[in-house]
Amino acid sequence: MELESLPPKDLARVTKRIDGLAADPRPPGCEKLPGQHRYRVRQGDYRILYEVDDLRLAVTIVKIGHRREVYP
Repeated sequence: MELESLPPKDLARVTKRIDGLAADPRPPGCEKLPGQHRYRVRQGDYRILYEVDDLRLAVTIVKIGHRREVYP
């Protein structure tokens, strides 16, 4: 899903949530996905899937999508 395709209200919230991951990549409410090195945070009806590289101090957004569509 392209960020630009989100409704403006949801886009602002998702963007704010992503910005927050820079300060705290494992915020309260995040979940590690079973059998993967990925995490998931919720933002309304959307899910943000991401990876954390503690050695490089980097967060990589893997996928953003509606909760019905984001999981494989």
